[in-house]
Amino acid sequence: MDLNATPVYDQSVNTTGCCPKFNPDGWDEQSLHFRDKTFVRAHTISAMHVPLNMGRVFARVQKHIDDHEALDPGQALVLSRDLSPWTGEHLFAVKKDVPEEEVVSLSGDFLSKVFEGPYSKTKEWYDKMQDLIRAQGQEPGTVWFFYTTCPKCAQAYGKNYVVGLVQVKQAELG
Repeated sequence: MDLNATPVYDQSVNTTGCCPKFNPDGWDEQSLHFRDKTFVRAHTISAMHVPLNMGRVFARVQKHIDDHEALDPGQALVLSRDLSPWTGEHLFAVKKDVPEEEVVSLSGDFLSKVFEGPYSKTKEWYDKMQDLIRAQGQEPGTVWFFYTTCPKCAQAYGKNYVVGLVQVKQAELG
């Protein structure tokens, strides 16, 4: 995969008016290489890993990204991870700065894996991501998840795809 590129996220099928239907083709076991890839960083509040204000935070960030035409539609990506049982961190890929939001860069090499199932399997998927890297003789770094649809859209489409990304080499967030 080219530097700072992800597989194409085809957003043309959107029967819910909310999240596009995710097509997992091309996303499984891809090597992704980020060098100073630009993201907007946001945090959510959680209760034992269950997000409480995700809708409000995502709507605010998406509005600011849209206002500045900072989204590259074919490269839409939101990486999420739990920093603790009480806080989630989310990185929204953008093609330029968004002044109202915190902009960071991410560098590193990652391997992707597509999962399908309920969000309650995230801990199991986290472990599988680490095992995937260890099976290649490397130590895993940070694990991120790309939740491709919200719960309502996943139900409407009949599939809940989640893409895991595990760091192969030490990533730097700046």
